[in-house]
Order: sequence, then C-alpha cells, then structure tokens
Amino acid sequence: MNILITGGAGYIGSTLTPRLLNQGHNVTIIDSFIYQNESALFHIATHPKLTIIRGDARNSQLIKDKLKIADAIIPLACLVGAPLCKLDPIGAKSINYDAIELILANRSSDQAIIFPTTNSGYGIGEDGIYCTEESPLNPVSLYGRLKVDIEKKLLDSQNTITLRLATVFGVSPRMRMDLLVNDFTYRAVKDRCITLFEAHFKRNFISVSDVALAFEHSLANFSRMKNQPYNVGLSDANISKLELCELIKNLVPEFDIRESEIGKDPDQRNYIVSNDKIEATGYKPQVSVQQGITELVKLYQFIKINPYANI
Repeated sequence: MNILITGGAGYIGSTLTPRLLNQGHNVTIIDSFIYQNESALFHIATHPKLTIIRGDARNSQLIKDKLKIADAIIPLACLVGAPLCKLDPIGAKSINYDAIELILANRSSDQAIIFPTTNSGYGIGEDGIYCTEESPLNPVSLYGRLKVDIEKKLLDSQNTITLRLATVFGVSPRMRMDLLVNDFTYRAVKDRCITLFEAHFKRNFISVSDVALAFEHSLANFSRMKNQPYNVGLSDANISKLELCELIKNLVPEFDIRESEIGKDPDQRNYIVSNDKIEATGYKPQVSVQQGITELVKLYQFIKINPYANI
C-alpha cells in the first residue's frame, strides 16, 4: 500500500513507520520538524520505500498533491495534550481539527483513514464503571473537545477507523518526556522523589509500540473494523497516579512518593476504560506498564534532560 502519514517524525510516527516499511508498504511522511526532531528518522531515512517531506499538514496544495497517490492516510500531526493546546488554542484548532478537515475534503471515498484520537474524551468517569465506546463523551479540555469533534466528522465520512488511545508510554526514537509514565519514571531515576496531587485519579495506559501495533492491526483488518471507534489500552492498566508510582518504586526503591492537597490535573481526567471491543478483533498488546518502566529506567540511566526533573 501507499501510506501517507502527517507528523510521521513524532513520538508515534517514528515508531510506526519502520514497522510499515518492514511490511513492504511505501510510506510518505509530511512533517514540519518544529521540534528539530529530524534525528528521529535517521535510522530509516535512506529506506527505498520511504519519502520524507518537510512540510505543514495545513498546506492545502501539498496535502492535495500527496493524497493523489495514497491508499491509506494516518494523520498524526497534532498539538498533543491539554497544556499545549491551552497555550496555543489557534494552533491547536488549525492542526488538530482544520488539517483533518482538509484531508476529508480532498480524499476519495475509497481511501482509508486510521486516526488516533484520545480516551480523554470520556472526561470524568463514574467510580467503578468502565468507559466503553458507547459511553458519553464529555471532554474537559480544548484538546479533548477538538479530538471528539473531529472524530465525529471522520466517522460520519465513512471508510475510517478511530483509535481512542490511552495515555501512551515507552521509548521512541522521538522521545517524549511529558507523558505521565515517562515523566514519573524520569523523576524517580533523577530526583528520587515526587509530590502527587489528585493521586487517586485513574487513567488507562498503553505502550507506544502497542499503539504502532494497533495501527498495523487496523490496517490489516480494515474492512471488518471500519467506521467504528476503538479504545486502545492495557486492560490490566486502569491505575491511579499513586499506583503507577508504586510500580515505579518496585524498580527504584529509593523513590520517595508524597501526596499534596494543593494542585490540579490540567485535564481533570479520571476514569477506567474497557478495551474489550478491539481485543475481540484479535488485537493483543505486548508490553505491560512494568516492562515499559523497566525500559525507561534503563534509558534514563545515561540521559539527562533537565538539571532537575521537577522543573
């Protein structure tokens, strides 16, 4: 297949693209490299089936041109997370919503789209009740609202699969340190301490390699999965911030965990999620949270991003 990926040099894209190339697909990446993340693609840059274009996912002429040869589109270009979208609401709207509308306006009806949205769209769940794909969507941030709104348009357009990703973790060629598991593990290794607020808030988690696996699985099973949303997470990883820190402490015994009554999660997410629907299609994640933490601890032994991780 000819696959077009916007934002292909990002955290997920730099993990997914080599796997698609190894399966024999032709991949075209459009990325603006606004984070100077070109090195994330160094290991595959010369692959004969890969085309890398420095460009903006909002560039109408560029997108129209590259859509002409695409069998499938994976729009990964995004301002990710509540804090970043709050900081740049205009950029968030133009990249997370308008750029997807641009693809929808110019793709043909037989071109497949596999789109990553977020299970943060569930907002604040009910205690002990799992969020399924049928649960009401109540996003509490601009990031969540944009993802929920564009997901509806995508599903209404047909020939689309949306993947409602849990909070992603793990090592990637384009590393992200701000994600919850990655961040907390870094603090454990470098600071040996953390102060938690709203420590009881729960989320679901999934490794970046298992996210790539979910895209591969969706591509291979597109005809029977299309026009549906799917939660993508680890069924045994609906855990709180405190429970996550206790898992990290198993590997970093010196990790001092404290709780504070002051402070709020900017996204106010607190829910548990069912992943039964995608698992019923044969998808099986491979990496546990504990395995992911083990890999992160190993990575963090020799890198240092900030003088103090809590800053």
